[in-house]
Amino acid sequence: MRTRFRFEKLEVWQEARSINHTVYRLTRAFPDHELFAMTSQIRRAAISVSSNIAEGAGRNSDRDFAHFLEQAYGSLMETASLFYLALDEDYVSEPDLNPVFDNFERTAKRIVSLNHSLQVKSSKTPFERKNPPTLDPRPSTLD
Repeated sequence: MRTRFRFEKLEVWQEARSINHTVYRLTRAFPDHELFAMTSQIRRAAISVSSNIAEGAGRNSDRDFAHFLEQAYGSLMETASLFYLALDEDYVSEPDLNPVFDNFERTAKRIVSLNHSLQVKSSKTPFERKNPPTLDPRPSTLD
């Protein structure tokens, strides 16, 4: 399929689209009683990542794009948090989540790096703009 829109060329959007596929695949196995609760919430959060990247790329200013990238980052963190709940409820296993969380981490770093590459002193949200993170993983309190 040929690309028609600016966002389709962004690797970070392509990764977010892949995350959507993974989220849908994993949540198909969730219990039926979670369909309108956790399943729906995880799916909406994941969809919001790629949607915010696309919407931001379609805006006419770097400031707007930065704002939507921050929204995408927040939605990615929400998706990760909800998967921890799914893990706690035994809807997914840790071995299933490890590669998913690796992908989330890689995508989060790309979102932040793209955000910081924009020509913006500050965005619409009150987060201070700093240097992009290094690609070395941060130490985890879970280790």
